[in-house]
Amino acid sequence: MLSEKDIQGIVESVLKELNLMRQEGNKKDKPAVEKKEDVCSTCEGEYLPDLCEIKLEEWALIPEPVDREGLMRIKKNTPARIGLWRAGARYKVEPWLRFRADLAAAKDAVMKDVDPAFIEELGLFTVQTVVRDKDEYLTRPDLGRKLSEEAKEKILKECPKSPQVQLIVVDGLSSTAIEANAKDFIPSFLQALKNYGLSIGKPFFIKYGRVAVMDEVGELLQPEVLVELIGERPGLVTAKSMSAYMCYKPNKKTIESDRMLVSNIHDGGLPPVEAGAHVASIVKKIYDAKASGVKLMNL
Repeated sequence: MLSEKDIQGIVESVLKELNLMRQEGNKKDKPAVEKKEDVCSTCEGEYLPDLCEIKLEEWALIPEPVDREGLMRIKKNTPARIGLWRAGARYKVEPWLRFRADLAAAKDAVMKDVDPAFIEELGLFTVQTVVRDKDEYLTRPDLGRKLSEEAKEKILKECPKSPQVQLIVVDGLSSTAIEANAKDFIPSFLQALKNYGLSIGKPFFIKYGRVAVMDEVGELLQPEVLVELIGERPGLVTAKSMSAYMCYKPNKKTIESDRMLVSNIHDGGLPPVEAGAHVASIVKKIYDAKASGVKLMNL
């Protein structure tokens, strides 16, 4: 039977041998790790590319599909996450990382504010609704429809009353959408209005605003037509989608069917430059008809 001293000696001997193996990298007993040549289907070496640059309409990972051309025709008609294959019942690594990235972009679009420097670059002044902060904005949509008293005073001071067209820019639920599209939309819109012979009041930016805040602006400035650019609720396809709402003489009695809308203004939908000209053409129709929404459609 081994004594306690003998056992201690064996343990020390084994530990010493293991330590030597680690230091010398004993290749005989410890095989070298081979470099993976095919870590994923879209990467080079062991690093993933920027998955956010991949167009979902062109991304198909199904190995050896029976009809690849048919699959790609389907893919080109939708940005939905189809044909991305799986590992067992789960997403593959690349689609899962892209999903997480798109989700993060959507959250950022909602939570961050439009950069004040960007608003200044557009030449707009800023007012705010009665909302105090982002948390209240998200939990109290009704407050995003009401201008603060300070905002009303500033608007009346800065803007001429009763313009033919009034433009407002509102952050809405995506600051990213405003920053991505307003800079290209506004010059195109203004030039098209000029070509139609329509004048415009002084544009401005509303922080923490909802769509119906345009009704209060209409009450204050009494424009013939009011156009509101607002960030749309982001999704997993894009966080950069902006909408343009239009209304003839909006006021506190305005109902939703009085408004007109051009949505999905972004680089993957209706390009902002094209959207500016298109919205201006609708404004011209509203101005000439003295009606908007369902009333215009029924004329």
